[in-house]
Amino acid sequence: MTAPRLEIRNLVRSFGGRTVVDGVSLSIQPGQVTCLLGPSGCGKSTTLRMIAGVEMQDSGEIYVDGSLICDTVFRVPPERREIGLMFQDFALFPHLSVAGNVAYGLSGPKDERRVRVEEMLERVHMSRFIDMFPHQLSGGEQQRVALARALAPRPRIMLMDEPFSGLDNRLRDGIRDETLAILKQEDTGVLLVTHEPDEAMRMADEIALMRDGRIVQRGAPYNVYTRPVDRASVAFFSDANRLRATVEGALAMTPFGRFLAPGVPDGTDVDIVFRPQHVRIDFDRAGVGPGPTAAEGTAAKAMVTRARFMGNESLVEFRLDHDGSIMKVTVPGVFLPQSGTAMWLRIRRDKCFVFPAEVSA
Repeated sequence: MTAPRLEIRNLVRSFGGRTVVDGVSLSIQPGQVTCLLGPSGCGKSTTLRMIAGVEMQDSGEIYVDGSLICDTVFRVPPERREIGLMFQDFALFPHLSVAGNVAYGLSGPKDERRVRVEEMLERVHMSRFIDMFPHQLSGGEQQRVALARALAPRPRIMLMDEPFSGLDNRLRDGIRDETLAILKQEDTGVLLVTHEPDEAMRMADEIALMRDGRIVQRGAPYNVYTRPVDRASVAFFSDANRLRATVEGALAMTPFGRFLAPGVPDGTDVDIVFRPQHVRIDFDRAGVGPGPTAAEGTAAKAMVTRARFMGNESLVEFRLDHDGSIMKVTVPGVFLPQSGTAMWLRIRRDKCFVFPAEVSA
């Protein structure tokens, strides 16, 4: 069986007595894009720096193509790891031309270096800028040059730390897609650090969701989104509604009816969590629209508190009559009911998650 392009085993790093990275392990195959996703301060960038070799781990091992490159005794220097780096600020050398920047990490005869520079600039559509300097380029153009420079030495692994966050929304999607296509063509193993769920869902073959120094969930984007391990994992990808209930006879009673809670002891509090798009406004009670389905359970009465148009959908906030809790609902298109309007809501039971109640909630 072929060894992973990158494998890290039980990396640990502490600063001042605080563990920042706590037993992180993952592997990446050639051509695979893995996103290390999590909030600021969760240990993502520290993990990246240890792999790059600019930060030493307290314990754990790093392998490239099955060969050990770093543990707490043996260490391959960063420049010999065949690992490319891309950062948020692009880190181009202002005193070097575009050609000089791309050639910076190359070795060998001058003519061969020039051929590789021209090849990479052609691939990122920057050939006509070859003699210009970074200050003469836009943000998107600088990002393309940074990609060409990172790929020019033919790294086996590419580490990317929030590389697109400095670009405006108009450019970001296109450049991300172009970058991903080139990395796939090069068969490079990619580890992308981001705190943006949309970026991870768009780019990743696999997401490693990180929190408090640990990977709490890892898998294909669809699985991480649809099978979250806890309430915080649901909320990280989108707004999340929560109902608190107590289990009796393996059932949790809510204003939306009973929910199954198999294996949960009687008297245990649980959180029933669901996303705004999985709440349906029951217009049938007003004599219009489809009636309820069995999967939608009981309707609960609520009062509109606020409605906003978000572009492709509307976000409506309700206050439940049952306990006064706030419920967020998304509706396709334009739907802006007046504050104070009474409506009935139903939720998709198959889209709800039941977790042990959080003490701090």
